[in-house]
Amino acid sequence: MTMPDLDRIAHSLDRIAESLERLAPAPPPEAHLDGADAFVWHADRAWLEPVTRVNRIPLDLLQGIDRQIETLAENTRRFARGLPANNALLWGARGTGKSSLVKAVHAAIVADVPDARLALVEIHREDIATLPRLLSILRSVDRRCLLFCDDLSFDAHDTSYKSLKALLEGGIEGRPETVLFYATSNRRHLLAREMVENEQSTALHAGEAVEEKVSLSDRFGLWLGFHNVDQPTFVSIVLGYVRHHGLSIDEETVRREAVQWATTRGSRSGRVAWQYIQDLAGRLGQPLAE
Repeated sequence: MTMPDLDRIAHSLDRIAESLERLAPAPPPEAHLDGADAFVWHADRAWLEPVTRVNRIPLDLLQGIDRQIETLAENTRRFARGLPANNALLWGARGTGKSSLVKAVHAAIVADVPDARLALVEIHREDIATLPRLLSILRSVDRRCLLFCDDLSFDAHDTSYKSLKALLEGGIEGRPETVLFYATSNRRHLLAREMVENEQSTALHAGEAVEEKVSLSDRFGLWLGFHNVDQPTFVSIVLGYVRHHGLSIDEETVRREAVQWATTRGSRSGRVAWQYIQDLAGRLGQPLAE
């Protein structure tokens, strides 16, 4: 073989190597979780956006969910201190404080265990399929991260739940020790009823199909249920807001109006209480405290 032939072969090999490099997936971008305690995952840009001002309320304003507060706070505190902790699913009625509790507990733990530098990372429901990419980034970060997905559920023909199930417990790599996953949902089992029924009707063994669907929720070691509160608790939530924001109105008027407000809405929850407070502050011409 002549030298020109060898040169042509070497040139061809170089071109093949360059092509393979272009085809190879890019390494995960480095994450710098500095300058904030909360971040939002933007899947389209593979970017963790710092959130310097989190939309949340103080933990002491959450009433009627004492057991849930105590349980989630203790689980989060263990994780922040490097101890074993469970992924958590907060499920139940709308507006009952599920997402508010996650954000409030995070703030409380950051203040209570400052050395842990616990970061809250929110991933949107529609980006669940990108969880593997996000975890590969967080795996390289020297900071404990509370991964949070609000209003998580899966509809018919949505298969991204399979990736979530593997990541929660069953994948080869598994969940990084520095990442804990919290989700809120209106559904206890995360999956629409028609998903389970359709799978059951087409499966050779219907029971196994249902077990496959329900097992997603079983991957969460901690389940916390939330329900609409009774009237005294609802009024207590409203009065807590009134005192916190320093609204100038007598208590009896607040009690009467709060009950009427809940009756017209057909529901008693923390969200309904907050909606009444916003209406009340507007009528009084008083700004709400930051």
